[in-house]
Amino acid sequence: MSAPLVVEIPHRLGREEAVRRLKGGLSRASSQYGNVLQVHEEIWSGDRMSFRVEALKQIASGTVDVREDNVRVEVTLPWLLARLATGIQAAIRKSGTLMLEKK
Repeated sequence: MSAPLVVEIPHRLGREEAVRRLKGGLSRASSQYGNVLQVHEEIWSGDRMSFRVEALKQIASGTVDVREDNVRVEVTLPWLLARLATGIQAAIRKSGTLMLEKK
């Protein structure tokens, strides 16, 4: 395993609204990218979600911490996925931003 990949996504929603918008978001992303991403676990405990996903037959796990003005995603990637970290980081930032945009 490599060092964790960390992405921070700013928002202006407040903690409660950000959590509401993010709940189930990983499952929605999985349905959108089902041929590449499978969700094995998505567990919320207050403002923190722990997850485990599979991409390219590799397991990655991490946490999402929702704060008042940002969301911090930390993912531990196996070696193969770590080689794709820049692209994964951009995808996390894009998906997270879309979920947190004002609707």
